[in-house]
Amino acid sequence: MRRSLTLALLLATPFLPLHVGAAEVRELTWSELIPADAPAAAPSQAPIHDLSQLADALAAESAPAAKQQSPAAPVVKALDGQEVKLPGYIVPLDVTEEGRVTEFLLVPYFGACIHVPPPPPNQIVHVTSELGVLMDALYQPFWIEGPLQVQASSSELAEAGYQMVASKIYPYEMPDS
Repeated sequence: MRRSLTLALLLATPFLPLHVGAAEVRELTWSELIPADAPAAAPSQAPIHDLSQLADALAAESAPAAKQQSPAAPVVKALDGQEVKLPGYIVPLDVTEEGRVTEFLLVPYFGACIHVPPPPPNQIVHVTSELGVLMDALYQPFWIEGPLQVQASSSELAEAGYQMVASKIYPYEMPDS
């Protein structure tokens, strides 16, 4: 009996590491990227997840480029290295010949960084992705998953307070009310 129990444990042991080391993905909201003790920022545009409001956001694109809000906004250092998923809109930085966006800024509302004031750096994630997202799909929000790095980056559009190499990108769907 003891020998068969030992044999059963030895046979099961190789399967244990498959579950022990898996990191759980933490779902973040944009407000969690702002430190609790941060000074209040100027109000920004509310996130647009209802595409019926898209025309209003597109109308703002006829204006000249705007200056970024609170360029020295603080970040949440405790998020560094965490596996997270965050919903948002994609502002392209690099597009392949096949029309895939492989480097972009993830922002909380449609049109940010284009012709409305970009949000503060603690509300922008600079993302790279090997597969990318088709340019034609950029008018909808996406979930982006991967390890979040608390590291500043700069682009011609805005300063970002966070970076991520996306492991997953998929369309955001409105939760049922």
